[in-house]
Amino acid sequence: MVNATNGSPYQVALSQFDRAAAHLSLSSGVREMLRHPRRELIVSFPVRMDDGSEQIFTGYRVHHSTTRGPSKGGLRYHPDVTLDDMRAMAMWMTWKCAVVGIPYGGAKGGVPCDPTQLSRCELENLTRRYATEIAVLMSPEGDIPAPDVGTDAQVMAWIMDTYSMRRGYSTPAVVTGKPLELGGSLGRAEATGRGAAYMTIEAMKHCGIRLEGATVAVQGFGKVGAPTAYFLEDMGCRVVAISDINGGIYNPRGLDVRDVLRYAQENGNSVFGYPGVDAISNEELLALGVDVLAPCALENAITSRNAPAIRAKVVVEGANGPTTPEADDILSDKGVFVVPDVLANAGGVTVSYFEWVQGLQYFFWNEPEINARLREIMVRSFDNVLRISQGKGVDMRVAAYILAIDCVARAHQLRGTHP
Repeated sequence: MVNATNGSPYQVALSQFDRAAAHLSLSSGVREMLRHPRRELIVSFPVRMDDGSEQIFTGYRVHHSTTRGPSKGGLRYHPDVTLDDMRAMAMWMTWKCAVVGIPYGGAKGGVPCDPTQLSRCELENLTRRYATEIAVLMSPEGDIPAPDVGTDAQVMAWIMDTYSMRRGYSTPAVVTGKPLELGGSLGRAEATGRGAAYMTIEAMKHCGIRLEGATVAVQGFGKVGAPTAYFLEDMGCRVVAISDINGGIYNPRGLDVRDVLRYAQENGNSVFGYPGVDAISNEELLALGVDVLAPCALENAITSRNAPAIRAKVVVEGANGPTTPEADDILSDKGVFVVPDVLANAGGVTVSYFEWVQGLQYFFWNEPEINARLREIMVRSFDNVLRISQGKGVDMRVAAYILAIDCVARAHQLRGTHP
């Protein structure tokens, strides 16, 4: 088994794979194929800045698998983006799509940069040039990007337009997470958080936790954490703590999540300084004695160092890769029920799939239809993973991986190997 103690996201992903693969009868060839990306693209490209200079940026796009369909995955603009991160997240996306039965393989891409330090014009220039560089892989039938950390619907609009100009006609299905005006799907912006909330409710039912008044702490208050928090509040939970990169806030009587969101939007996208609450650190938030902890920020939030302090009964992973394998063992020994990322945050790719289908057919569903379809898929997937977990006596992460790896391996065997 790969040692994941160095915290490398790709090593974590490989360790998680190996734990589940041990429960399957995979040939050595299939096992090695699934442990490695199908292809990797590294590009360097100039971007014209507002002062007239040119700055060189590096971009990545990694495809882990295309066995079950086109590759699908987000594009990340963040200073800490590395090729290693992209490999891990592409692999996680493969398992995520397989767990919920979506006919995609996994991909991920990104540019190491700080989008907050770029003007709108510079961000557009970077996006269009990056899209041009990775267009050799992109297509509605081959590779479909989506938003991730540091990117949004506007970035997707620029990518779609850039690709369409190369093709000579509008191609809305080449990306998902687009603005509604350009063929985006109703419900897409909140889909990951809504799906995480659905998974939280199912986990609480399984654990015998009463929904009304259940206490929740959410780490990360962005595109995933914020909807997760206010949907759970809408369902009767009491959200007592929220944090972002600057720190957190705590009120044992409960927070008005949408008011906190309004405050954050008016104050640099930070909850810091929200009135009438106690200030806490991210580490303190993780250790709160709550019913549900939802890590919705970045990777490696829960490690062997802080896992012993976690007192939540349920952990629902809104982020990708927030828990290391060593921390998984600690949480399991403590009796914490973990809903893994490949299941908990699959709502985003599920509604992205809906958007892709709508874009290909030029036929659109209304938001209640989208949300109902999302809930049906998420609840069914939770039940499938739980059944494997109970049948094999493994935790939910290993169960989800067993389901996903077996699904991809069987698809590969049915297709065969092209000579």
